[in-house]
Formats: sequence, C-alpha cells, structure tokens
Amino acid sequence: MKVWCGVAAIVAGLSAAVLADTIPAKGGNIELTPMTHAHVQVEFGGKVIHVDPTMMSNVKAGKPADMIIITDIHGDHLDQKAIDALKKANTIVVAPKAVAGKLVGVKTEVIGNGETRTIDGVMITGVAGYNLQRGPAAGQFFHEKGRANAYVLNLGGQRIFFSGDTECVPEIKALTNIDVAFVTMNLPYTMPPDEAAACVKAFKPRIAYAYHYRGMGGPTPEQNIAAFRAGMKGFQGVEVRTPNFYPAAP
Repeated sequence: MKVWCGVAAIVAGLSAAVLADTIPAKGGNIELTPMTHAHVQVEFGGKVIHVDPTMMSNVKAGKPADMIIITDIHGDHLDQKAIDALKKANTIVVAPKAVAGKLVGVKTEVIGNGETRTIDGVMITGVAGYNLQRGPAAGQFFHEKGRANAYVLNLGGQRIFFSGDTECVPEIKALTNIDVAFVTMNLPYTMPPDEAAACVKAFKPRIAYAYHYRGMGGPTPEQNIAAFRAGMKGFQGVEVRTPNFYPAAP
C-alpha cells in the first residue's frame, strides 16, 4: 500500500477553501489560497498556479491553472484527476522526473533538485526534499533523496517556498531570503511540529505557514498547529500563519 492512501482517506470529503492571503509584491499583490492538505492556489500578475492539487480539495472552487506544480509521486501530491479538472489547453505542469513519467495529456517541464529554470515567466528552483530517518522499515525511507522536489518560486520579487514531503534536510536549512514558506508537519511521513519549528528557525522566512499537518493517528491537526506555534513562541522575525487546511465539508 502506498503511504499516502491513509492520508487521502482521512481528508477525503473536506472541500471548502478558505479566503486568500495577500502578499504585497512588485507589480501587484500575490494571492495565496490554502485549499486542502498540500494544495495551495497562487495568483500573481494574471497567472494562476496550483501547487499539489488533488481531488481532496474542492477543485471546482479553484481557478483554471496556467501552471501546476507537483512535488512528488504520492497521491496526496500527484492526482491526475485534479490536474485534468484544473488544466486549460495551454497549462504547463512543472514536476520532478519521477512525476513527469506518470502524467498524461499535459505539457510537462522537468526540474531537478538544485536546478533553477524560468518557465512561462516564473523563476522556479527545485530543492531536495526527502527523509533522513523515517521510513516504512529499517534501511528504507518514505521519500528517498533525489525523487521529489520542494520548490522556491520567485514572484514579483518575493521568494515563496513549498516544502512538499520532507524532513528538515540540509538543503532546506541552507535556504536564504525566503519571504513566505509553507512547511509540512505530519507523522509518520515527514516531520513533527517541533522539528518543523526548528527548521523554520534555521532558514528564517519572513512568513511561515503550517500546511500538510494532518497525519495518521497520533496528534490531531489542532494539536499539531498548537505544537508548532509553541515551538515558534518567542522567536523574532518570523510571522507564523496557520490557516485551516482541513475545513469541514459544507
């Protein structure tokens, strides 16, 4: 069984999106709309970008995508039905090589770990995202190094980071000049909230969003959010934002 199945089952049916947050940028505002789990809708300069859209979200509430960015092969990040629901005739999908081989019916641009490319006017950097210690069995990892991407998007002079599935690896700790960061925090697959807080303290984004924070058993989403806020308490220079990525179905 793929590790994402249980997460998908937990959040299936949660559909209502929350209101967008506005980030001032050169040339206009960036609108960031949390959808569900790891799915974020990004709008800037007339362009709509969806990061990790899945049918766990209410995709009918999402805007048609000029670009879709996928982090990894697991179904809570890669969902062909969601891509099909959001794509237009000229939509570009940005993905690591392992994902690109699984997509059909879309134009795909491949980015590797550590690679920076400008695609359809957007500067995008692939950042390694992987497990250092957690996996399904001894010697195995839920996310092996080199397969998945975290990403940094440069929009209007703002650097926006999406972690995807990862632990707090050196490549993320080494990030600089990040304005907005979306950071995962769910067990057993990624990292717990205290590790996520320590990671945020290491690379010091101006704004940090908790996302992808519902795991299998253990703490509730509300407990994970509270633990992350506790881990960040008293740390200066980072604004913590915790919108609800798991709203009740209408």
